[in-house]
Amino acid sequence: MSAPATGPRRAVRQEVGLGIQSDKRPGDYARLARAAEEAGFDVLSVYADLLYQPPLPALLEMAHATSRVRLGAACWNPYTMHPYEIAGQLAALDAASSGRAYLGLARGTWLGQVGIDQPAPVGHLREAVGVVRALLTGDPEPFSGKHFRLAAGTRLRYDLPAQVPPVLLGTWGPRTAALAGEVADEVKVGGSANPAMVDVMRGWTGAGALPAGRSADDVGVVVGAVTVVDTDAAAARARARREVAMYLAVVAGLDPTAGVPQDLLDRVRAEVAAGRDDAAGRLVPDDVLDLFAFSGDPEHVAAQARAVLDAGARRVEFGTPHGLTDAGGVDLLGRAVLPLLRR
Repeated sequence: MSAPATGPRRAVRQEVGLGIQSDKRPGDYARLARAAEEAGFDVLSVYADLLYQPPLPALLEMAHATSRVRLGAACWNPYTMHPYEIAGQLAALDAASSGRAYLGLARGTWLGQVGIDQPAPVGHLREAVGVVRALLTGDPEPFSGKHFRLAAGTRLRYDLPAQVPPVLLGTWGPRTAALAGEVADEVKVGGSANPAMVDVMRGWTGAGALPAGRSADDVGVVVGAVTVVDTDAAAARARARREVAMYLAVVAGLDPTAGVPQDLLDRVRAEVAAGRDDAAGRLVPDDVLDLFAFSGDPEHVAAQARAVLDAGARRVEFGTPHGLTDAGGVDLLGRAVLPLLRR
């Protein structure tokens, strides 16, 4: 059972963002970012998924092509990159974007494929936030963690940000969400389009916020998922089924509200493991698809996103591939979906 939310919700501006995969050619990121900013999106995130390109080159390209949107990696993780390196990349992005960066951290998924273990994820994330903040504030005190350490007087040899960028933790778990309640500005549920997860996450973050003297309202809930929008709704949903299958095999069992049958998950996992993504996608029924992807025509996608925002999310994030083509999807999201959410 989730902990109750703490007190009345404060009115805050809700945001709409895009999540972009780092699989594009140089120049593509700038074009997408410029179009997204002109359309009125608030935040652009670049994924740091296993075996894709690192997000920083894409983010720097996007920073130089924009002037307003917030930018960040969703997410860096402290098992593949030391917090010292994360601090440096974050500082570079913040400088290039004139203070528009955010720090996204998560434990990551599928790292066993490259031989990386992930012990004590809450401890690693807690200390990663602490190290980054210490370095970017110029704190000369030693940092003596179990996983990461800084010697007394350790200082970065470049200009520090005017203020430490806001922190986002990505998670599906109550313990990491509680950590977000203590130390983060946002918590992201990645791979979900389910409005019911907003109150679940607020309960989990509230459990950590209260002992830290904070409110659950201090931590914005971000809900993001695979998105495919097109005027041909059937084609969009067919593409979304294929795209969401590999994520469904990971996250569906983590959603305590979804009730996805175990035998369905087992069959999807088997097809994904065999490399049969089309077959895996065909197994996903409409009601399950709507919990884990934003897909269909603009009106349907807007209605899904509106339900998430009405549930109390601070931000909804439309993830790759956006449409039947990435550029076409971003264009349609900006022209036809975003206006429905802003009115």
